[in-house]
Amino acid sequence: MTALPDMAAWHAANDAWLSAAMEWLRLLLTYHAPSSAPQVVTTAAAESPPPPATASEEKSWWNFRRTGGGTTPIPTPGAPAPRALPPATFDVSKEQVDEAAARMRALETGDPPPALILLALRLGLTPFERNLLLLAVAMELDTRIAGLCARVHRDGAQAYPTFGLAFAIFDGDSQLHWDARSPEGALRYWRLIETQQSWAQPLTMSAVRADEHVVDFAKGLTNLDERVSPFVTAVEPAHEPLPGSQEFVVQQIAAALERDPRPVQLLGRDSESKQLVASAAAHAHALSLFRLPAELLPSHPPDIETLARLWSRDALLLRVALLVDAQEIDRANEAHATPLKRFLSRVRGKVFLDAKENWPVPYGSHSFEVEKPTPAEQRELWLGVVKDDVAAAELAAQFNFSGASIARIAAAEGAQPSFEQLRARAAQQTRMRVDALAQRIDAKATWDDIVLPADDVELLSQIAAHVAGRATVYDEWEFRKRMNRGFGISALFSGESGTGKTMAAEVIANELGLPLHRIDLSSVVSKWVGETEKNLQQLFNAADDANGILFFDEADALFGKRTEVQQSQDRFANIEINFLLQRLESYRGLAILATNMKGSLDSAFLRRLRFIVDFPFPNAELRRRIWEKAFTDKVPMPAQKLDLDFLAKLQLTGGSIHNVALASAFLAARTPEKQVTMPIVLDAARTELRKLQKPISERDFDWHEAVAS
Repeated sequence: MTALPDMAAWHAANDAWLSAAMEWLRLLLTYHAPSSAPQVVTTAAAESPPPPATASEEKSWWNFRRTGGGTTPIPTPGAPAPRALPPATFDVSKEQVDEAAARMRALETGDPPPALILLALRLGLTPFERNLLLLAVAMELDTRIAGLCARVHRDGAQAYPTFGLAFAIFDGDSQLHWDARSPEGALRYWRLIETQQSWAQPLTMSAVRADEHVVDFAKGLTNLDERVSPFVTAVEPAHEPLPGSQEFVVQQIAAALERDPRPVQLLGRDSESKQLVASAAAHAHALSLFRLPAELLPSHPPDIETLARLWSRDALLLRVALLVDAQEIDRANEAHATPLKRFLSRVRGKVFLDAKENWPVPYGSHSFEVEKPTPAEQRELWLGVVKDDVAAAELAAQFNFSGASIARIAAAEGAQPSFEQLRARAAQQTRMRVDALAQRIDAKATWDDIVLPADDVELLSQIAAHVAGRATVYDEWEFRKRMNRGFGISALFSGESGTGKTMAAEVIANELGLPLHRIDLSSVVSKWVGETEKNLQQLFNAADDANGILFFDEADALFGKRTEVQQSQDRFANIEINFLLQRLESYRGLAILATNMKGSLDSAFLRRLRFIVDFPFPNAELRRRIWEKAFTDKVPMPAQKLDLDFLAKLQLTGGSIHNVALASAFLAARTPEKQVTMPIVLDAARTELRKLQKPISERDFDWHEAVAS
């Protein structure tokens, strides 16, 4: 990079200016000191040639030697070295002071200028304020300044700069410069100086000290203030170009900041994408981006004020931008929302806010929606990793990832990852977030296991085909460009308990290779207002990345009919239903609602569902087919097997038949013969019917009489 030699040249120029500024201040203080006092002067004419530089001195453009009395500067080899003289035999003339001032001003014309000149320009310091700050900084860099201050004060105990001393030695009327002491003046507003006043001291005679970070900046150090750095972390710039849709947002943000540098609110659900966009927008303005989690903001107003001012000061001096991460901050939570609002109202510079919704900013803000790359862009990103168009299309259709997530998944699998490795890694990444909110079902059922009427089986196969063909229809055939909602696929499975609704969901998940999650309503529905929508939003957001299957069992408890508003609870319940209607339409995966009370569902759901599959109570023919599949080939049975025709007469659903078969196996396992016989199966069936509280006729279980007849 070519920036390093330029920075080295700037450091050398900054060092030269500081040396000239120190000389000017020493001469100025000596000029204003009583003539009888011992003098300490430094002039270029009075100096002897410097000794040859050592190798270590050549490597360092400025070194310090710490002593008990302060810091003594050692100039760069070749620069004039200060020299202490014995008690004065001559006075410093006004011409000497002016010549030193001219030499200092001649070194201020660089591009960029010396650090303190740059600070004065960016923070709006007056000439008097700049000189006072220079005097306070010089106190930290040159131990001789303390002695000269004491001589001007005519008091050896006052070996420090004060406002009174500044009024005395710098040109101008003290009344005109008194506002430099104001809390709203640049010196105190930006925390550039501190005034150490005791109760017995007048204000003008109190010590003035430069802020430590300002001293470091004057020396050319460009680190963040150590009071700010614990709150923020650096954001690495993107190494690859952003997808076209996100690059377009970056260009809009850059143009908006050129017109009006107000805070930029980045709205949307994906923080990774927003961070990439913010980083690219900051880079467009030659800024480095730092991230501040809103949860770390202090709660006390004075601490928030200090943090905001110190960051704003660094933003003006160091060319940095800030990304405030408020993605998880709830505006209703005053403990976190109030500090964030206060911070936003006071911070300056280039500020980005990562949020789900707009936050109020007193002086206004820009707002931009930031989404993950489009499915077509994700397909291109996957193609760059897997090198197979079909595999890339399948990965883009199943998963919804940001560019950073795709790069991270690819890096974790090595140089040439296979499709299976990428798919497994992507599924693992999404599973961790969804499993915390829903129960994962290990789908094992196949088309051979399910027994339904032919029409219902055809509907299930159509559902699977719709899910599998989303990429082709929406992206390749460009239906997505003509639609703004309804990309998700939703289906209603209605029927009595045990008629095969859950098994049908397993069959579809197994066919498509998608994760299946059963929604636990007890963890979603809350009695507190707004909590149900919040829980469902978290669930849908997590499931969006996997495009998996959400199975809402007993959905009538969650998706019930909207009612006439007669009390406040009715209004909030209707809000929940309206939210669910909108979220189902925007969900990118497959949502299956299962219920045995179809009439209890809101009619708006029925209109917006793409598929409705009725699971009837199985007739005798279907029950016989279910009994045929109820036992595995490893179950021992007598030679005559089971009388499936007789068992098919029992009024049992598929789920109940499965329970009977399992109970029969356990009953047979404790018999000496260890065989599943007809009497054992009938005993298990009788127990199952009693559990279901169905009427039992012993004639229906008289298998021997049926055989005899």
